[in-house]
Amino acid sequence: MSTVADKLAKKSGSKTAAKQVRLRLVYIDFWSAVKLSFLAAVALAIVTVVTFFLIYMIVQTTGLIDKGDEIFQSVAEGGASLRDFIGLPQVMAFAAVVAILNLVVVTVLGAVVAGIYNLAVKVTGGLLVGFTSN
Repeated sequence: MSTVADKLAKKSGSKTAAKQVRLRLVYIDFWSAVKLSFLAAVALAIVTVVTFFLIYMIVQTTGLIDKGDEIFQSVAEGGASLRDFIGLPQVMAFAAVVAILNLVVVTVLGAVVAGIYNLAVKVTGGLLVGFTSN
């Protein structure tokens, strides 16, 4: 009597030849490219905001803002303080603006690249990609 385990052992014992498939990428769906670039831009925006926060905390902890404030007050002759312009709320607001601008730019670039690729395929014939199975 042959069990399922015996059949699987026989099957895994024989080595099948690797198959090769060559495919040509001739079209990138526009909306899929926009969605994918938007998700990449959201990840980049999160990284941007966290990076701004960490850099601000490092600069504040090392005392560079206080030293810069002393130099700024000596140049401005006491009227203004650098802390009025560089605080955590201002830095995070600037980080949010940069993140939103990056979100828009990366999303639009993803759409433009997909459109350019789809136009270039008409001239070049597409990208030839080879796959093998193990």
